[in-house]
Amino acid sequence: MASYTRDEVRRWLAGVGEIAAAVNRTTELPELLDLVAGTACALTGYEASGVLLVDRERRSLRITGAAGLPPEYVAEVNDRHTIQLDRGPFAAGPSTRAFRTAEPVPISDILADPTFEPWARLTSSHGYRAIVAVPLIVQDEVVGTLNCYRTQVHEFGPDELALLTTLANQAGTALQSARLIASLTEQRRMLEQAESIHTELTAVALRAGGVQGVAEALARLLDRPVLVTEQDGSVTASARRGGVLLAPEEVTEELPASGIVDVPRLQRVTAPVLLGRDVVARLWVPGPLAALTELERRAIEHAAVVCALERLRQRTALDVEWRVRGDLLTDLLSDSPPPSVAARARPLGHDLGRPHTVLVAAVDGTADTTATRTLLGVTQTTADRVDPRPLVTRSGDHVIVMWPETAHGAPAPEAAAAIRTAARNVLSGATVTVVVGRRCAEPAEYRSAVQTARGAIELARLHAGDRVVTLPDLGVYGLLLQTNDPRELVRFTERTLAPLREHDARKGSSLVATLRAYLDSGMSVARTAEALYVHPNTVGLRLKRIEELIDVSIAQPESLLRLTFALMAEDVLGSTGGPS
Repeated sequence: MASYTRDEVRRWLAGVGEIAAAVNRTTELPELLDLVAGTACALTGYEASGVLLVDRERRSLRITGAAGLPPEYVAEVNDRHTIQLDRGPFAAGPSTRAFRTAEPVPISDILADPTFEPWARLTSSHGYRAIVAVPLIVQDEVVGTLNCYRTQVHEFGPDELALLTTLANQAGTALQSARLIASLTEQRRMLEQAESIHTELTAVALRAGGVQGVAEALARLLDRPVLVTEQDGSVTASARRGGVLLAPEEVTEELPASGIVDVPRLQRVTAPVLLGRDVVARLWVPGPLAALTELERRAIEHAAVVCALERLRQRTALDVEWRVRGDLLTDLLSDSPPPSVAARARPLGHDLGRPHTVLVAAVDGTADTTATRTLLGVTQTTADRVDPRPLVTRSGDHVIVMWPETAHGAPAPEAAAAIRTAARNVLSGATVTVVVGRRCAEPAEYRSAVQTARGAIELARLHAGDRVVTLPDLGVYGLLLQTNDPRELVRFTERTLAPLREHDARKGSSLVATLRAYLDSGMSVARTAEALYVHPNTVGLRLKRIEELIDVSIAQPESLLRLTFALMAEDVLGSTGGPS
């Protein structure tokens, strides 16, 4: 064992101390590795040294720090003569063996050692003849090698290898400390950024900044433009960044209801805004997803949650307002509206002191609560553009609107058409019918006007929906709907049709259905028989029985008018729910 002078020991301790001091200064890893390589040269007198680290997949070693090695040599080894750890011609050299065995591997003459043949010409061309590879060990795991070069053939002795192993161990400890410090620094940075994200987005929620406020905050955090769209693709909010504003695009892909996903066709990333299990909107930012850091992904997820809270807050406020309006409408449609109804309407933006036209809208087909709610939202959006505000509420599957007369606003028929068009655009194929009812100048007039309009919409949907209907469009039906005392209609209908109904109930016949089909077919026996799938003679016998039961002659115009009127009155009474 060779002895070392006090100066040599002091020099080695100083070199190791310099590496430790660099770690404490939180020196960047490449600079620290260069220092390790330089210290190895300074302490041993070797002409060059390199620090090689294993890649993430642990398949190859790359020169990451160097002293004395020409840059072109480093680039050539890393890019074209990459040291492999698995198999092949580049997997038998000293660095690979030192990495696998965790023991130093010296080569006194690289030109005489066949295992170094893949790098011999390159290395000797730069003047090197001898090399030693010493493993770098961190927590009992080899993470790389410390390679030292000599320009002459050189036998590496046991003491020399022991000193290099000691230096490599110190370098491994420094590497471990540097990585730990870097990890802690990165964690602190991420925590600070996460805190900033939380603070920024929470501030938007606390000040009720709306979805637009969330989009603007997220755009600042990501330094990217942000778009928020409804499920139908309409824009809810958009925030510009770097002069770029995202335009809405048609989405044909089936998007999942959770998580952030790539949409490669649009070169965008999207995240759903969820209320319960329902996707109510989507956040969009430029992609791809791989370009976003973990913290940026968390920011998008956090923003989606805040957007959901904003939507919930808006929905709750709207629900409260609609309940207040519902109470207001209940009083307005009572037999005797209280004098306070106009005063209660005023804070909500409604002026019941001016004339209003009653509109009633409904989704055609079977009653669908979700569709009716969507229609209510669309109607409210249309109404919000008018001052004073129309009174909008929901009753069953009907949306009821009191549309005010204004000097510059749209008249009621135009408003009805706008509501129908807007609703069709968001209802995925469903159609909507809107009735333009009577004009009301006094609160006491609204009750009958709404009842008439609701009856009209049922009649309109019975015959042909998907349109805007006025009371004159319904002809005689429109006049019947406006009868002041529907009880008279009930008595007339009963007097006319009761004998036929009693006969149908007793005999199981279809006299009322036959009479209706006969009148609907233009009093054609053949067409009536075709509609009822019976023989024309059967139709003739039924018509004769009808004449006998109610003592009329169907051939007489007055009798035809009486029967037609009775059936129309029955339709009207059925559409309004009968007399109140």
